[in-house]
This record gives sequence, C-alpha cells and structure tokens, in this order.
Amino acid sequence: MESLIEKIKSGYLWDFPGGVHPPERKELSNYQTISNLALPEKLYVTVKQHIGQPAHLLVKVGDKVKAGQALSQVQGPMELPVHAPSSGEVVEIKSHPIAHASGLEAETVVIQTDGLDNWIDKQPVANYHELSKVEIVDKLKAAGIAGLGGAAFPTYVKHNNSQPVDVLIINGVECEPYITADDRLMQEHAAEIICGIEIFTHLLKPKMVVIAIENNKPAAIAAMEQACEGKTQFIVRAIPTKYPAGGEKQLIQVITGKEVPSGGIPSDIGVVTQNVGTAYAAYKAIVHGEPLVERVVTVTGEQVSQPGNYWVKLGTPVEFILAQTGYQAAKPEHLIMGGPMMGFNIPNKQVPVSKITNCILAPSKQELPLPEEEQNCIRCGYCVDACPANLLPQQLYWHTKAKEYDKAQEYKLADCIECGACAYVCPSEIPLVQYYRIAKAEIKAERIEHEKAEKAKERFNARNERLEKEKQARLDKHKQAAEARKAAMEKDQGAKDKVAEALARVQAKKQQAASSGNSNADNSKNDTKSAAQAAIERAKARKAAQAVEKAQTADIQQTASAEQAEAPAENDAKAKAKAAIERAKARKAAQAAEKAQTADAKTTASPEQAEVAIPAENDAKAKAKAAIERAKARKAAQAAEKAQTADTEQTASAKQAEAPPAENDAKAKARAAIERAKARKAAEAAEKLAQESTEQTETSSPPANEQSDKDARIKAAIAKAKAKRKQLGEDQ
Repeated sequence: MESLIEKIKSGYLWDFPGGVHPPERKELSNYQTISNLALPEKLYVTVKQHIGQPAHLLVKVGDKVKAGQALSQVQGPMELPVHAPSSGEVVEIKSHPIAHASGLEAETVVIQTDGLDNWIDKQPVANYHELSKVEIVDKLKAAGIAGLGGAAFPTYVKHNNSQPVDVLIINGVECEPYITADDRLMQEHAAEIICGIEIFTHLLKPKMVVIAIENNKPAAIAAMEQACEGKTQFIVRAIPTKYPAGGEKQLIQVITGKEVPSGGIPSDIGVVTQNVGTAYAAYKAIVHGEPLVERVVTVTGEQVSQPGNYWVKLGTPVEFILAQTGYQAAKPEHLIMGGPMMGFNIPNKQVPVSKITNCILAPSKQELPLPEEEQNCIRCGYCVDACPANLLPQQLYWHTKAKEYDKAQEYKLADCIECGACAYVCPSEIPLVQYYRIAKAEIKAERIEHEKAEKAKERFNARNERLEKEKQARLDKHKQAAEARKAAMEKDQGAKDKVAEALARVQAKKQQAASSGNSNADNSKNDTKSAAQAAIERAKARKAAQAVEKAQTADIQQTASAEQAEAPAENDAKAKAKAAIERAKARKAAQAAEKAQTADAKTTASPEQAEVAIPAENDAKAKAKAAIERAKARKAAQAAEKAQTADTEQTASAKQAEAPPAENDAKAKARAAIERAKARKAAEAAEKLAQESTEQTETSSPPANEQSDKDARIKAAIAKAKAKRKQLGEDQ
C-alpha cells in the first residue's frame, strides 16, 4: 500500500476501459455565479429521497413548521429524515409524482409557505474535534445528509464502516454534459468544501485524500488547490476528460488502479468516495447546524433564457423553476432531469426537486434531437467498446428483452452503472439503458417477494417447532404426574381401595343407565304409536268441523236474507232476545263441558310424572276415573243439546200461534235454522272438549286402554248422528 500511496503522490494516473466523448455544452451555465431562486408558494417534500427505506413521518395536516424542522424520524437502518425547506403550514400529505425515471408517485408532504423563512433554533458546533465519532455520525444522520452526486446513498452509513481506509476520494469530476453545479460550487465555496472534507477525514482516518477534478475545469482546480494550501494530506488531482470518469468505480480505477469486485463496495479495497456537494452539506450540518434543505441545481438548455446555477429549496416544483428562468416550451416539449446521458424525461412538471436533482435540461429540437425509432441490432460491437464496466451490452440486451433474467444476471447485469455510453454509440438507436433499468427493477421485485416467502416459511417452521415442543412438554408433564400418582398409590394401600370403590360405582351407574335406557326405549315406542293415532283422530275432527262450519255459514247467510225480506221491524226485538237466551244456554253447556275437561286433566298425569309419583298398581284406577270424567262430559253436552232442541221447538210453536199462517212459516224456518246452527256450535264445542280430554288421556295411558277409547269415540259418533237426524226431521 505504501508503494500505491507513493505512486498516487507522484501524479500517476490509471485508465478505465471504454468511455465516450460527447459534446460538453457546459459553457451555457458556467459563467454566472450561483443565484438564489425565489421561494415557491408550495413545497412538495418527498418523504423518501435516498437509497433505502423511508423514515417515519412526524407531522400531520395542519401542523405549523419552521425551516429545518424534521418532517420524519429515523427508526431503522438505511433510513434518512427529511426536513421542512421553509416555514409554513402542512396542508396535505398525499401521493405525488417523484423525481425518478419510473414516473411513479410516493408519499409527499405539501407545505404552504408563509414567505418568512423562519428557522428552528440551530445547534452549531464550533469545534467538531471535541465530538466523538458516534456523535458526528448521528448529526450527519439527523441532518439527512446523502450523496449529492446522484446516488443519494446515506452518508452516515459510509462513515460507520469499521474497515480501515487507505484513500478518501472526493469526486469533483462532474463528467456529464451540460451540468456545472459542482464546478460553480468549488469555485465559490472551496473553503467550506475543504472543511467538510476535514470532517470526513476526522471520521475515517485515511492515509491520503485525493480531490479529483476533470481537467476541463481549470477555475475549480485553482480554487481547490488554493484552499488546500498547507494541508499535506490533501492532493488535488486533474484527470483526463472522458465520460464516465465521474462514475464511482471508474474514478477509483483512475486514481488507484484498483477495481471494485463484482457485487462488492469500495471499502472492500480500502477506498471511500464522497462528492464535493456532499462535503459542503456535511460542513453546513456540523458547523452551522443546518440540515439538508437546499442544493445547487443547474438549469440549462437553449429553451431557457436565463441558464445558470441556482440554490433551490428541496420540494420546489420543476414548473416553478422553469418559470423563474425564462423557459420557452418547444414543440414537442422535451424536459430532462439530470444530464443527457444518465438523466430521464420529466413526464410531469409538478415533479419536485429532490436530493439527487443536479440539473434540469430544456434542450431545443436541434440541440438534442428526440431519439429515432428503434431498429434491429446489427451486432456492430460499438456498445462493447464503449462500456466502461467491461460488460457485453448486446448480450444483456437480448436477454433482458426476452425477460431471461437469470441469463442476464450471469452476464453481470448488476454491474451496469447505467451510464448510457452503449446507447450513445448504438447506430440502431436502441435504448439499451431502459431495457437494463426495467430488468433490474423486476429482478429486485422478484427478490423482495422471494425474501418475503422465505421469511414466512421460517416463521411457519418456527411455529411448528414451538407447538411440537409445547406438546412434548405437556406429554412429559402428564407422564411425570401419572408416575407420581402411581408411586403415591403404591405407598398408600388405602388409596388403592378408594380407586377400586370408585371404579365399582362407575360400573354400577353404567349398568343402571343401560337398564333405564331399555325401558325408556319401550315407552318411547308406545308413546310414538299413541301420538300418531291421536294425530290421525285430530285431523279427522278438523275436517268434520270445517265441513260443518261451511254448511253453518251458508245456512246463516240464507236465514239472514230471509229475515230481512219477510219479518217486520217489530219482531226484531223478540228474535234478538230469544237469540240471546239461546246463546246463554249454549255458554252454560260449554262451561259445563270445560269444567268436566279440567277435572279430567287434573286427574290425568303426564307419563314422566306417572312413573315417579303413581305406583304401577294404581294405573287401572286412574284410567277408570278418566273414563268416568269423559262420560260425564259427553252427558253434559248431550243434555245441553237436548235442552236447546226442546226450547227451539217451543219457540217455534209459540210463534206459529201468534203470527199469521203464511208469515209464521217463514219466520219459523228462519229461527229454526238459526237455532240449529247454534245447536251445532254447542255440540261441536262439547265434542271438541271431549276429544281433547280423550287425547290427553291417550297420551298419559298405555296402549292397553285403546279399546275403551275406541268404544267412547263410537258412542260419541252415534250420538252425533242421532242429533243430525233429529235436526233433519225438524227441517222437514
């Protein structure tokens, strides 16, 4: 390593393969000092502006914020906070287009500025040498410092590395055409940049610091050499102008002659690189206590009337910047964020400036023609000659276009730095870098999904192992408890006797349950038969009642119409009075039948109660008593019917004597029909009560009493038939 340091000090430079020499066009913006851009009405601060994960949001809509106030907070690795660029109010938190080639949207904090630009209380450090390495790294993290050369890698991660560093390279190459932001920053703020580099040196303790600048920036080289006077550890090195000499891996190769291994990082070979803009931001964060809220942006191109470099607040929309710099839209409009080699088209002018935005290019159609239609690859090999990473771009093109990502990775797709040199020299106008970017994004998405699946699998396996261990632990516990009980029983003879007694009791209960189950099964069979027979009888009774009710309704309607046509008004009162008398008699008969039924229900117990309360030898007495009560109910119903019939006959004869012959016949027929209907109702009520009593008795009596019930139903049917016959005779 000592020989390498000596070789670097001697001024020796190495070279990297490939590279191109596009038109520089830096003179458009390089001759004006850095200006301050006006403050926009609204600032759109993207929550994630770096490589890694977004930090946790701290603010909400309606919050008042000051310049430099943290809008988010770091809670994990590879996170960086963002800060309010100016004072105002948070009016929205929404998805908004971001400064990325994908054109996608991301979480954004919208701040309505108040024009005051009031700052938070800053915490400057006069002498950072008094701070420990951890304290300085924490301050860099809290200030949101990221690489401003284009990658936006968190600066604190690079300086948290425990590996020894031989060479610290400060990248001031700025090889991309049109861009002059770092050039002007070195010319105007060389001392501040050197102070930032000293902070990095304090953290990393490198053996040598090399400030690399392309030889097309003589003013910047002179300013940095002047600022480095007396600092023997610092060397300002002018390197040949060739694109992409500013790439991290290519610059390391030029300065040290070493190559970063595939899949590795510069610290693996003892080298750390930082951008001059990052060094200036670190100086502001540590010495002045100001977080990263603004950066220098080159605004250039022939469609801009005031090209130059401007201090721009992060979150400022591109549209506002163009309006402030005299932009005149071309047809078709062509805007690029970044340079013409590695930049991307701006699909929406509301895209805000972020930490990686170093240039906004508005070229004319003649200055930077739009790409022509893509043609077939002619296998010329120009792309291979131009590739600074020693890759095979045409092979990568075939495999990425066919979505053969496994083969593309075999050809080291991940080592492509997306410099655009291959696309620049391609005679077929193939947008090679776009194919590579899409393939990398899809590979990354697949890898993330695979990692999620693997983590889920690990959690599932861990859960199964835990459940198996818990199960085994329970089994072992039960086994130990059983062995303990067995040992206790062997010592205690009385315990064995108790167990034997308990087993005997259990066996006796099982036998008792089996015998009672058999008897219950027999009773349930008999109950089922009785219930089925009773249901059949009830259905028959319902049909008969419906038929009688239908005939009765028709008879009543005919009688009512006859009375209205023939009977004089003065006889209505008498008819109503007699009808009331008949209803009262019918009620008495129904009450007598109901009383008999109630007595029957009281004497008849349910099967379960009979099993418990009445001995088997008393069943015959209960059945006889129930039969007697049913007979009484039938007799009461027959007596009520007989009395009603006699009363009807007397009333009819009396009316025949009072009224004229022709008129009395019609009245008598009408009243007779009414009385018959009432008599039927009373008979049906009595029959229904008797039937319900019979059903209750059937459900509580065993099948042996079925013959007596049948006899009772036959007698009731005969009595009913006689009553109907008698009524028919009266009608005639």
